Amino acid sequence: MTRVWAVSAVVGAALFWSSSYAVTKQVLSDVGPLTIGAVRFTLAAVLLMMMMRLRRSAGPRPGRRQRRLMYLSGLLGITAYFILENIGVQLSAASDASLIVATYPLMTMLLELVAFRVRMPLLRVTGVLLAAAGAVLVVRNGAEVGGDNRWLGDILLLLGGLVWAGYNVLAKLSSDGQNAVSVTYYQTVAGAGGFLLASLLEIPDWRMPSAGSSALLAYLAVACSVGGFLLYNYGLRRMKSSVAVNILNLVPVFGVLGAVVINGERVQAAQLVGGLIIIVGVMLGLIERKSVQASAPAPEAMAVTDRVNA
Repeated sequence: MTRVWAVSAVVGAALFWSSSYAVTKQVLSDVGPLTIGAVRFTLAAVLLMMMMRLRRSAGPRPGRRQRRLMYLSGLLGITAYFILENIGVQLSAASDASLIVATYPLMTMLLELVAFRVRMPLLRVTGVLLAAAGAVLVVRNGAEVGGDNRWLGDILLLLGGLVWAGYNVLAKLSSDGQNAVSVTYYQTVAGAGGFLLASLLEIPDWRMPSAGSSALLAYLAVACSVGGFLLYNYGLRRMKSSVAVNILNLVPVFGVLGAVVINGERVQAAQLVGGLIIIVGVMLGLIERKSVQASAPAPEAMAVTDRVNA
């Protein structure tokens, strides 16, 4: 039953995260992209602060240097990344975002290669190239179907992947000895502060959101910003990291379904082909990664994409 709960938790995290694209697309009709981030992560920071107060004895408080790295990773992975994501979703389609996000783990692997000199086997390189080809196909289809704005939105989403990869590297350097709630709290506080400053650019467009948009903003804060990370951390600590990351490949599948059901978007054949190519590329990278871990004489450090939430 422990394994069943762990797998269910990671599947739940994938479901929450994948739904954020379609939900954000809905809220953008009423609230600006920078204001969405400010409200979403301020609410999340308040919730995490309450959790921190309830867990005062859960672990050692991070040192000053460690907190600085956490704050910096929060500005990069929350403020910078979600600005790119929210504007990208506004210009593009939620289905495009859901498919492009499947390339993010591979971008992180490439950055690991540069930053930590992690060995990248041939099968993983093949996966990177396949995922990149799939992303190009999705972006090209966006330009043909939606015009220049959708093409620009897809490019911003790809840039968001590079920012997310950098965030993962910083998070790996700053999360040693800390529990998931502590790391997520400090990152979210910094990210919310950055978003509050950025949202001042949208003051002329500020207005009271509708009841529906307010409910969706609460969903983004509670389910996606807090619940998703905590569910993933719960499952990750009870299974191999390769298994957890493999389950997260459900994100693009759930995301496209959400775009169709919530936003009524139509998925083009080229998008489906590009998405399948991306997923095949990700799977190739994970298969090789799993085999390397299985043959290692000693346990490896947790993968960068996992250490963010560990």
